[in-house]
Amino acid sequence: MNILIISDNHGYWDQPLLEQVKWADEVWHAGDWLNDSLKDEIDRLSKPLFSVYGNADGQDLRVYYDEFLVLERQGIRILMVHIAGKMGVYTARVRERISEVKPDWLVCGHSHICKVQFDQRFHLMYLNPGACGLQGFHKVRTALRLVLEAGKPKALEVVEWERKNL
Repeated sequence: MNILIISDNHGYWDQPLLEQVKWADEVWHAGDWLNDSLKDEIDRLSKPLFSVYGNADGQDLRVYYDEFLVLERQGIRILMVHIAGKMGVYTARVRERISEVKPDWLVCGHSHICKVQFDQRFHLMYLNPGACGLQGFHKVRTALRLVLEAGKPKALEVVEWERKNL
């Protein structure tokens, strides 16, 4: 199973991002859509989409998505939220959900910093794809590509694109 993990497109998408969507069996979006134009493109490509809303998303997007999402893929339990807080020092609400859900992976966005690291304290894999949009301080647009086989991550790579100004 090929999974594309993205976040923080802030209303922007382009053909290189859609090429990654085409590669994926599923797309996971960790919030801050700003509008539904990328969602419409993902739907047009008939790709299953799993997402949460972000702090910049209005009520028009919050009707589609919740603050938290729990997924299970091949025996791996995933908790997704837009704002998790710093790795290992999560917000109170996220710590509460980690305690309830006991995820193997925590997928989040918001920071615009691509980071994948095992959190020893909470015994989970922290995955933040960075930002695939143009808004923010990041110098490079990023996403994560993940291949799952028989309940194990077989490949994980960071996709990078130049951040151009419009």
